[in-house]
Formats: sequence, structure tokens, C-alpha cells
Amino acid sequence: MALLVVERFERDTREVVGRVIRLLAPAPGRLEFATRLAAVCVLTTLIVQIYGTPDPALTVYVAFFMIKPDRVSSIITDLVFMVIITVVLGLIFLVSLIVVDEASLRVAAIALISFVLLFLTSSSKLEPVGQTAALIVGYGLDLLGSTPAGELATRAYLYAWLFIGIPACVSIVCNLVFGPSPLSLARRALALRMRVAARALLKPDEEDRGALKNLLREGNTGIRALLRFAALEHTVPAGTLTALTRATNGSLAILSAVDFTLETHQAALPPGLRARLARTLSRIATVIRRGGFPAEIELPAQEEMSTSAAAAYVQIVKALSDLTDPSAPVAPAAKEKAGFFVPDAFSNSMHVYYALKTTLAAMFCYILYSVLDWPGIHTAFITCYIVSLKTVAETVEKLTLRVAGGLIGAGLGLLTIIFIVPSHDSITDLAAIVLVASLAAGWIAAGSPHIAYVGFQFAFAFFLCVIQGSAPSQQLSVARDRVVGLLLGDFVAFAVHTQLWPVSLKGRIEKGIALVLRTLTELAGTRDAARRQVLAADAHAELGALDGNIALIAYEPGSVRPPGRWLDLRQRIAALLAWLAPSLWIDSEQSDTTDVSRHLAALAERKTHVEPQVAQQSAVGAIVRDKIDQLDIALQEERLAQS
Repeated sequence: MALLVVERFERDTREVVGRVIRLLAPAPGRLEFATRLAAVCVLTTLIVQIYGTPDPALTVYVAFFMIKPDRVSSIITDLVFMVIITVVLGLIFLVSLIVVDEASLRVAAIALISFVLLFLTSSSKLEPVGQTAALIVGYGLDLLGSTPAGELATRAYLYAWLFIGIPACVSIVCNLVFGPSPLSLARRALALRMRVAARALLKPDEEDRGALKNLLREGNTGIRALLRFAALEHTVPAGTLTALTRATNGSLAILSAVDFTLETHQAALPPGLRARLARTLSRIATVIRRGGFPAEIELPAQEEMSTSAAAAYVQIVKALSDLTDPSAPVAPAAKEKAGFFVPDAFSNSMHVYYALKTTLAAMFCYILYSVLDWPGIHTAFITCYIVSLKTVAETVEKLTLRVAGGLIGAGLGLLTIIFIVPSHDSITDLAAIVLVASLAAGWIAAGSPHIAYVGFQFAFAFFLCVIQGSAPSQQLSVARDRVVGLLLGDFVAFAVHTQLWPVSLKGRIEKGIALVLRTLTELAGTRDAARRQVLAADAHAELGALDGNIALIAYEPGSVRPPGRWLDLRQRIAALLAWLAPSLWIDSEQSDTTDVSRHLAALAERKTHVEPQVAQQSAVGAIVRDKIDQLDIALQEERLAQS
């Protein structure tokens, strides 16, 4: 028995280590992102140390929120941050005329402004920056209360603006000088799709299939966003953007068809054809990555294969042909609904609960360190804003990653103070230390969402320990206090979000299943081929969000998480939907799937036992209908479980 336990422990350890190694493995653009981020951090460090602005560690850390994959979105983010903080601080200036001399009024003002900004974060398009704005505003008012009135108070406003202004301006300059263009990143993403599809065809092992499915689940949203940013630069001909949009749709169609042939035994392509098709996709990837388009594609001749495989291959050929056909139609992506607020902004109480919980956690920490006269743990106040998210699972995941990254960063920070700082105490030495730390943190932050936040928190904890003045700090007590504040903030946020109005991912998963069913219903019912391509991409992106929520729900404590049987059934439904998306798209391209659309529409409304009228169906259609029957049964089980 003991030997089995040891073997299991060794196996689990190898799996964890292997996963971490894969998450930290080199990837296209990862080094560039980390280097650009490190440059911004180092320059920001030099500026704040030379001019002696308060809280240099926080100012440097804000740079992590400024850097995006491409230069256009990075600069837009920088400008948005500066505009918002300018407007908010202007409002605070008016408020401070009343509250600056009264501690109780100042606390009330911090709480009220925090609630309003967090409500807007949850219910409007302010979401990307609302939390950070609430953090800066609250901490700025705190600094204001600790300074005398008059000129020093005015300087406190300036310092609060500089928290954002310094890293934003540095980021703008760095991105203008050596930030990658969105066009080059879009081409790189398209080339990656072709190479992953080629590898999966040549060597369809678990790792390659996983990479292919990950790209499928991303959908076209990311690449389309890059193309929109490229259009803003006005440096790319409209024809090039149209061709790349067409290639985006076509590349996802290729991934979807390849996934269908690999996952469906009846649709497996002959080995020789797979090899030749893989070589073709590799050549196309090289051409696109180098800035061109494949003018002529020599397609492998169709061999003898099953009817289902032939249907999939026809769609691959069609998608490849669209890459070189300037007359091929390009269906526009669905436009997002306009408006500043989300549709349920004033009807869904969850927005109010989120703002209340986060504000309550932050104000508890603020009052605690004020009453204890222990300002060194003010990082607890900051932490509550950083880790608080809308659902329990998201908050606990972020807390877990934050604690892991924070402990790593704090540990390395303390080791740096003990062993490196005593012999390296100049501002240039501090810049060198920040360079190394931000490169490492940036490398982690540029990775998968499952590990990226560890990089953010590694940097945050390390900077808090090391950046305390105009040279590397040797004060262990300051580092200790800031780490204590970080852990305190994590604990308070966890307690509040799990005990007060806890929000489970259960509702979001149910909505995700319904959303995928509606998209597949429209896919089966439309007769426009270009529109079907877009809907297939949307379905894959929605499936990615659904899979992510199902995996994330494991972070919920037992008091919040739904029963295991509920989760198992949703995982089964999600797996059926994931298989159905590519097969239904292929079937709709070769036969009338109107009856399937009606069936899926009924299932979306949870009406089971629907018998479609089918006179004739294709080989792929027979497989589709078999999976729909399984989905029907799973939804029946769901209805019975609920009753």
C-alpha cells in the first residue's frame, strides 16, 4: 500500500512538473512581450526614483496592465487609463474640498466612490479599467488624508495621477519605438493555425490535438480585433485587410474540418493524403508569415475514402481556395450591441452585490490598518481590488494564483534584499534588479491564462519588497509588512466573496449551453455559406468560454459548487456540443439541415423528444443526428434531475 502511495505521488508530481514546463515553454512573441514589458518597468523605475514620487513599487507595477500584445491596443489602453484617471481625480478634487479635514467623511467618500466605480466595472464598458481606477482613487484619497492642506494636498493629487501617468507615457514611447504591429501579429496567428493543423495531420497525438482544439476555442475574435487595430493605423491597404479577414475565416474552417476528421473514426483521411495536405498547409503558413499570400495552391488529389471523409476534405479544399480567391465573399462578424451599459445593468442585482462585496472587503482592510496605525500593510487594501471578481470561482482562482505568485515574488525579494542588495545599492543596480525580475515575470504573464496571473503577482510582491526608495531597499520590516498586507487582503476578499451573496458559475454555464445551442440552430438553418463560416467560428469561441467555466467551477468551495452529478452531466453536454459544431457545419455545407435547425431550436428551449422529419440524409448527417439524439437524452436527464 505504501509503495502504491509513493508511486502515485511520483506520478502526480511528474504530471504537475510537466504541465508547468509546458506552460513556461517558449512561444511565438513571448520573449518580445517580456522584453517590452521589462523596458517599460525599468524606465518607470528610473523616473520614479529620480523624482522621488510616492509608492514607486505600485507605479512600476501598473505597467503590467498597460502592455498588450500589439502597439496599437497598448497605446489605446495607455490613453484610456490617463483620460479616466484625469476625469476621476478632477471629481475627487471637488469631493476633497469637503472631506479632506474629516476622517469619517473621507472614509465615507472612499467607500462611495469605490462602490460607484465597481458597479460601473461590473455593468458597463468600464470593466477593463474600473477596478484599477477604484484602487488608485481610494489610495489617492488615503494619501491626501495623510498630508497637510494646501500645497502638499495638491501634490498628493499630482502623485495619484502619476501612478498612471508615468508608466502610461513610458509605455506609449516604448510601443511607438519597438512595439509589434497588429498586422504582423495577425499574420503570425494565421500561420500558427496552419502549422498546428499540419502537425495534427502528421502526428495526431494528444498534445497536437489539444493545441488544435485550443486554437479552435479561441475563435476569430482575437485575430479580427488585431485586424481592426491594423485598420486604425492606416498603414495597411484595405485589400490586404479583406484578404486577411477571408484567411481568418478560412483558417478556422480548416481547423474545424481537420478536428472532425481526427475525432470521427468514419471520417479519417488516408495517411498519404494527410501527409501531402500537411505539407501544403506548412507552405501556406510560411508564405503568410513572410507577409504574402499564396497565389497558387497545389492541392493534393482526392483519394478513395469514406463519404464522411470526402465531405470534410471538400470543405478543406474550399477553405484553401478562398485564401487565393479575391472574389470570395467575406461575411462580417456580428456587431456588438452599442451602449455604455450591459443589457441587465439595472435589473441584475449581481452588479450591486459585486460592488458592495469588494468595497466592504477593501474598507475593512483600510479601517483595520488605520486603527492599528500600521500603514505598512496598506497592500491589503490594494489586494482586495485586484483579486475581487464577479463569481466565487473566479475570485478563488485569482486568489490562488495571487498567493502562489506573491509567495514566489516575496521569497525572491527577501533573498535579494539579504544576499544581493548589500553589495549593490545604487539606482543603476536597482534598475538591473528590476530588469531581471520583470523579464521573468513578463515571460510568465505572456503565457496561458492558467499561469499568466502568477507573473503579475510575482512582480507585484517582488517590487513591493525591493523598490522602496532611490536604491534597492535593505529594510526587511517593510518587505514583511507588505507581504503581510498582501496575504491579509487575500484572506479578507476570500471570506467576503464566499460568505456574502456568493455567486456560482452554475448560471453562467447554463447560459453558455443555451448560447451554443442557439448559435448551432442558426448555423443549421442559414443557407449563406459565408455566414455559416462565421457562425461556426462563433460556436467554437462560445464552446471555449463554456469549457473554461466548467473547468473553473472546481475552484468553488463545496458550499457554493453544485453537486458532482450536475457537473458531470454538463461536461457530457459540452463534449457533445463540441463534437457537434464542426460536424454540423460540414453537414450544412452539403445538405439541407433545416430539420436539424428545428430540432436544435427545440432543445435550446429544453423541449425534448422532438422527432425531426427526415426523408434523406448524408453520411455526415447520420453522424450528426446520432449525436443530437445523445444530446437529447442528456437534456432529458437534466430536466429529470431538476424536477
